[in-house]
Amino acid sequence: MGVACATRQGGSGSCPPLTLCVNFETNPPVTEFRNRMARLFQELQRQGDRFDTALVYNRVNQYYLTGTMQDGLLVVRRNGDILYFVRKSYERARLESPLPPAQIVQIHSYRDLLDYLPANLGHTLLEMEAMPLAVLERLRKSFTFESIHAFDGILARIRTIKSPYELALIRESARQHSHLMEHVIPGLLRESMSEAELLADTYAAMVKLGHHGLSRFAMPQIEMIVGQIGFGDSSLHPTCFDGPGGMAGLSAAVPAIGSRSRKLRRGDLVFVDIGYGVNGYHSDKTRIYSFGAPPPAEAVKVHAACMAVLERTAALLAPGTTPEHIYQTVMADLPGDLTSHFMGYGEERVRFLGHGIGLHIDEQPVIARGFKDPLQAGMVIALEPKCGIDGIGMVGVEETFEMTSQGAVCLTGGAHEILIV
Repeated sequence: MGVACATRQGGSGSCPPLTLCVNFETNPPVTEFRNRMARLFQELQRQGDRFDTALVYNRVNQYYLTGTMQDGLLVVRRNGDILYFVRKSYERARLESPLPPAQIVQIHSYRDLLDYLPANLGHTLLEMEAMPLAVLERLRKSFTFESIHAFDGILARIRTIKSPYELALIRESARQHSHLMEHVIPGLLRESMSEAELLADTYAAMVKLGHHGLSRFAMPQIEMIVGQIGFGDSSLHPTCFDGPGGMAGLSAAVPAIGSRSRKLRRGDLVFVDIGYGVNGYHSDKTRIYSFGAPPPAEAVKVHAACMAVLERTAALLAPGTTPEHIYQTVMADLPGDLTSHFMGYGEERVRFLGHGIGLHIDEQPVIARGFKDPLQAGMVIALEPKCGIDGIGMVGVEETFEMTSQGAVCLTGGAHEILIV
């Protein structure tokens, strides 16, 4: 099976309670990380005098570059030095990462980095979106910087193009995702169940299918277990989540999961917008169901208009085209059946039609104004045209597409009409 067991002192036998067991068959090949690091150095060299040192604090970015995500700091230097300083777990980092053992260093505080790095780190790149000011101040106690520049865009850019390994995982996620939405969730719906119950049942089904257990977002302070689930106009409830759908959640303290008090009634639309993932990599899909009765005629009409927008937007996904051009082209000529609540209800409208997806559900590129880098083969993009309807709820679709040299290929089964359950 390719399982390595490292028994801690005092353990005995095969996989005793205090043993770390890692299945390396689930980890990317070593060549994957060599290619990623080579692409990173290409981007860093383009920074010229702005780069002497780059610090990677975000754990998902650490995983992308090292194969493990620990309480640590990855340091990349202009001279080619790569050092991964780990507080916890150093042992797990050694087990999982393809980095040579000499490049993985156990530390207890950032002061320990002085044994390996100069006190002046020169022109330094930091993840401005991810590194807390408190961590930066701790580093300043031991190090000085000539200047500090944002690292986020560079890392986001190299992650937009997926390797064959990454694409294989996203395709598998999408395959399981489509099966879940088309064949599993309809069987979970029952009268008088709450939104929270449906989410709990959906989560259990996802994990049994092969889902990796959580939904990761790059957006700061977003807490999401599965996604958004709403019955009827509950799917229009205001939310801080930057998406077109709404949800009341459990409470003001936990505005996620789903309401315990909103029960499923015959005639309700059921809005299910959830991410799915396999071994770190995600797909994204939305499905609308009508419980116990045909959907209202207006819902059918508006939903069909959203499907038309999806088809048109997907046809424009081609290498060399810019996301901004696609967004402006589609938004300038929307179907007449769409209401003023397109891409969000009331004042909650969002200003995009889709987003990249990978280790995070919300990645670049974004199909929106201001995103002018041309699309390329190997990108994966979720398109999500949706529209709210007064007194009825949110309708619309979301599908995940792989960019190829010939255009976009849908991975999640394609958009469908509202499914009567």
